[in-house]
Amino acid sequence: MSARTRFQRLGFLLIAVVLADNALPVFAAEAAPDNVEFLRGEGMPYNAFDTLPKTDIALTGAVLHIGFAPGEIALPKTTVIAWIAHSANAVTTYYGKFPVASARILIVPVDGKGMRGGTTWAYRGAAIRIVLGRDSSEDDLKRDWMLVHEMVHLALPDVGEQHRWLSEGLATYVEPIARAQAGDLSAASIWAAMLRDMHKGLPQAGDQGLDNTHSWGRTYWGGAMFCLLADIEIRKQSGNRLGLQDAMRGVLAAGGNHEADWPIERVLSTADKAVGLSVLSDLYAKMSRQPITPDLDGLWRDLGIKLVADQVAFDDSQPLSRARKALIEVHP
Repeated sequence: MSARTRFQRLGFLLIAVVLADNALPVFAAEAAPDNVEFLRGEGMPYNAFDTLPKTDIALTGAVLHIGFAPGEIALPKTTVIAWIAHSANAVTTYYGKFPVASARILIVPVDGKGMRGGTTWAYRGAAIRIVLGRDSSEDDLKRDWMLVHEMVHLALPDVGEQHRWLSEGLATYVEPIARAQAGDLSAASIWAAMLRDMHKGLPQAGDQGLDNTHSWGRTYWGGAMFCLLADIEIRKQSGNRLGLQDAMRGVLAAGGNHEADWPIERVLSTADKAVGLSVLSDLYAKMSRQPITPDLDGLWRDLGIKLVADQVAFDDSQPLSRARKALIEVHP
């Protein structure tokens, strides 16, 4: 599949529903009349950047071009720009560099508070559109996960719709880890979310593996489960020297960002080569075409994670406790 526009759904929090290639999302009704056009399909945000004034953010080895669609925002634009830069720093921390040399970021104000939707493109260069409630507060920005999720998409080649579980699963898995490495989330909050949500990725009746089962749970949390299992297995086989972070940095170093179209086999073999193992390819062979139900309860136990009075507690005597800690350590 060529690098066409692909709507990156963000689970139950995303209220944007695209009905056709050029249909308007449902939040278009909340937009000001002068910025409804910025919510349309494939031409945005590329066409927007032909007319909108832009503010550039210089990163190490990359630049972000920020544009604001018409409409008032309660926060100063400088605060929104700082949030974008902070989100980019989290992704840079995880991958060792920002995934692309240049990216357009379009902010579209609509009624309400908080992030209302996100879309990532790459067919005319990396671009992200974020739909932002005009009454959002600085705390809303600090709590946001959506922009980091979208930026993580930029670090993976387009692998096609059949393998969308890898794109969405990787973004679901990496986003909180990147934010923890940037100092925005605690270890307890990351593992609490995994304990709460990871089971949503388990196969249900009629499941035919990740490549052939495209439900929301299997796409987002099934893909995240694949990433978690791969991360732990890489750490086990490498004596905790390496993890999924090193493998995915290898993909990026080989030119595998979202502006490229790669078959999934190339992505996984390149990642495996980076860590000198065959973990990802082997796991894909097991999970792609048949339902695999891992023992999540046993995994949480071995990682030393448990709930005590609805709070996450850690047991460092368990065999995978060092791997658990290493997952969110900042790597040079």
